[in-house]
Amino acid sequence: MRALLLATLAAFALPALAAEAPAPPAQKWSFDGPFGAFDRGELQRGLQVYKEVCAACHSLNLIRFRDLGGPGAPGIRHDGNGGLWYSADQVRSLAAQAQVPDGPNDAGDMFERPGRPADRFRPPYANEQLARVANGGALPPDLSLIIEARKSGADYVYSLLTGYADPPAGVQVLEGMHYNRWFPGHQIAMKPPLEADRVAYADGTKATPEQMSRDVVAFLSWAAEPNLEDRKRLGFKVILFLIVLSGLLYAVKRKVWADLH
Repeated sequence: MRALLLATLAAFALPALAAEAPAPPAQKWSFDGPFGAFDRGELQRGLQVYKEVCAACHSLNLIRFRDLGGPGAPGIRHDGNGGLWYSADQVRSLAAQAQVPDGPNDAGDMFERPGRPADRFRPPYANEQLARVANGGALPPDLSLIIEARKSGADYVYSLLTGYADPPAGVQVLEGMHYNRWFPGHQIAMKPPLEADRVAYADGTKATPEQMSRDVVAFLSWAAEPNLEDRKRLGFKVILFLIVLSGLLYAVKRKVWADLH
C-alpha cells in the first residue's frame, strides 16, 4: 500500500508519467498568449487559498515573502502600469505572521521568531520523514514549480482539483485512495482539498471549488514564473526593434543599390 501511495503521488509531480494521464480540458487563463498578464484579483485570492488550505501539506520552498512585493507579484498598491503589488509594509506584515525557526542563540538553543521579508515560506513539516508519517507514507510535493512539471500544467492542476467524483460502476477504489477523473490511474492519495466556502474571500468573491481552483492555479503559475509579464514585455520590445531594424536595413539597401541600376 505504501509503495502504491508513493507511486500515485509521484505521478502528480513528474512529467515523465504525464502520458499516462488523460488530456485535461483546455482552460482560458488571463496570462496565456503573447500579451497575457496575471489577474491581480486571482493572485491575491490564490495566495489566500494556498495559505489557508494548501500550506497545511504542501511547501512553497522557492518563494520568499519579499517576492510578493516585486514586479509581477500579487498585491494591492497601484504601480502606475496596471499592476497591483504589495507595499513594503504589507510584505513585512505578511512575513511577520509566520513563525520561522532560527538559531542557535547564545545558549545554543534553536528558537522561533517572526518572519522577515527575506525568509522563505515556512514548510508544513520539519523534514520529509515527518511529512511521510503524516500522510500515510506519501510525500506531498513542493508546489513552487508544480505548474511547470508538465505540459499544460495550469490546465492539469485545475482539472485535478476539480476532478474528484464518485467512481463509475464497477470501479473499485483502494483503501485510502480517492477517485479523480484526471489523475493517472484515476486513484489519488490526496483528499479533495476544496469544498464550497472553504475560505472567505476578502473581496466578496463566492468561494466555489471551481473559483478557488482557478485562483490557486493562477497563484501557482505566478510562483513558477514570477517574471512572466516582464519576459513578454521584453519579447515585444525585441520584436518591435527587429521590425524597425529590418525596415532601416531595407531602406539602406535600396539607397546603396539605387546608383548601380
